[in-house]
Amino acid sequence: MAAPANMSWTFILSGIPELGDHQQWFAPLLCVLYATAFFGNCTILFLIRMERGLHQPMFMLLAMLAMTDVGVSLTTLPTMLSIFCFNYNEIYSELCLTQMYFLHTFAAMESGVLVAMAVDRLIAICDPLRYASILTSSATGWMGLVIVIRGVCVVFPIPFLTRRFPFCKSRVLSHSYCLHQDVIRLACADTTINSVYGLLAVLMTKGVDSMFILISYGLILQAVLKMKANDARLKAFSTCVAHMCAVLLFYIPLIGLSVLHRVGTHVSHLLAIIMADVYLLLPPVINPVIYSVNTKQIRQKMVQLFRKRRVEVQANGIAVIKV
Repeated sequence: MAAPANMSWTFILSGIPELGDHQQWFAPLLCVLYATAFFGNCTILFLIRMERGLHQPMFMLLAMLAMTDVGVSLTTLPTMLSIFCFNYNEIYSELCLTQMYFLHTFAAMESGVLVAMAVDRLIAICDPLRYASILTSSATGWMGLVIVIRGVCVVFPIPFLTRRFPFCKSRVLSHSYCLHQDVIRLACADTTINSVYGLLAVLMTKGVDSMFILISYGLILQAVLKMKANDARLKAFSTCVAHMCAVLLFYIPLIGLSVLHRVGTHVSHLLAIIMADVYLLLPPVINPVIYSVNTKQIRQKMVQLFRKRRVEVQANGIAVIKV
């Protein structure tokens, strides 16, 4: 019997069923990944906030990327830890819809930030003399505001469209968190409106964004190939390496997960679970590492920060010994 649409119900989240009762073995690795994501992104946010030399469009966009990564991590943290650390896999419908909303919203925001970063690199390489006049602090702030508003507004109808469904089939979800396409799969009603709007939402965000990123890098490649000096070419490419890695980390798992949802039963369930976890866990963990290694200013400020902390710890230790 289908539950009324306005009743509260529970879904069953899936961890890694193939591990059986040994799922908790995955908990230490999961805790390390989340700790790394929080520490890395919060360190970048702290450096950009405290260092005036980093108050530039490129680094402000990097701060936005770090904030979206923190948002994604905070959204998935409760259910992931409850499953793998405490073996608790139930989630109430309202919490599931809330998690779904924030998860898709932060994903849309991250996609928008990656577009803004691609535009930043395009202007820096193709029109460097006008870079400071085009990408002002005000322009960067407006870009960030548009990215947030777009993500919030595009995803806003989805939880309300999903809430009206009755669920009479199995309520076992495929992942450790709530995704729109995964939830409506279990509905005992016509989900055409949700499917069409979900597709439109993806096209309006990630579809449009990926097209602009491809166009931006096409123009960047064209500009770089026109450079006569090899050193200039290498320098131009090196400024794009970190961003290209961030784009690949975001879009490759996303495309893979979308393909797996389309082909359905023709692929391994374990592969779909791994791809979904990689899609949400890998970018927040790897992005800070990539930008710390490839961005000279961030790397230098990070080294200075840890040296300063080390000196303070040593000074405090000497003071304690003297007392």
